[in-house]
Amino acid sequence: MAEILLDVRRLTHRFRLAGGAVVRAVDDVSFQIERGEIFGLVGESGSGKSTVARCVMNVYRPTAGEIFYRGVNICDPKQYRAHRAMLQTSRQLIFQDSTSSLNQRMTVADIIAEPMTIHHIRPKRGTPRSEAQFQLKYVGMDESYLDKYPPELSGGMRQRVAIARALSMEPELLVADEPIASLDVSIQAQIINLFKHLQAEHGFTFLFIAHDLSVVRYLCSRVGVMYRGKLVEIAPTRELFQNPLHPYTRSLLSAIPIPDPRLERARKLQTFDPRLFDREGRMTEVSPGHLVLQGREVEP
Repeated sequence: MAEILLDVRRLTHRFRLAGGAVVRAVDDVSFQIERGEIFGLVGESGSGKSTVARCVMNVYRPTAGEIFYRGVNICDPKQYRAHRAMLQTSRQLIFQDSTSSLNQRMTVADIIAEPMTIHHIRPKRGTPRSEAQFQLKYVGMDESYLDKYPPELSGGMRQRVAIARALSMEPELLVADEPIASLDVSIQAQIINLFKHLQAEHGFTFLFIAHDLSVVRYLCSRVGVMYRGKLVEIAPTRELFQNPLHPYTRSLLSAIPIPDPRLERARKLQTFDPRLFDREGRMTEVSPGHLVLQGREVEP
């Protein structure tokens, strides 16, 4: 039986706004990720994907629920403090915007070596600069970039530097929060192929957050679909694309463009009426590994 690395149980997070209003950004979300798996989390903007990622990485403290990483309840302050060093080094987060996530006044070499410096980790290649050079080569960049600053790099190169920084810690879990959304299509393909190569070679576990279903189909082994803070469907990637059960999932898949112009013109979009969305539905396993939120809006 595969080992569960990340176990999210009934995660809920609410934001309080001015005037006392409350937004349920994440509402009773549960899923598990096995060691070595790439799990995709998809949905439109505002569906709660990034909030889930930040809760998993302890950026946000959840309003309710539990998150277990390697058996440690990271929502419990005592357990978090007891395992702080392990949690800070074995989990790494890659942000969408590399411009804001990289210090503009640091060189590439210093950016990549910074996590090792902070955690007092001796570089395997002897010196921080040698380690930075090795990690750069691993993400397809040569040593000529070591002394450059982020503003001197393209968006794709900056994102590669962010990936190299995360890999320098040799993490068990990588959380990638829409890491290619701000890049050109050709650069997106390069980064996705890089992720696939790194995962195959090192066996990292990925929580990959995206809104591009084509990318998720290519990269991920399982997919969770979110809508208004709720998980509405979880399934192996192939089954989700071949047999989507929730009306919202069907509407998402029907919107994927078709390369053939004739088929694209004949394509019929499926619409999802948000008024029929039942937040109180229950996730039910309809076939092995395929769960769907069942309520009044799900067809029998």
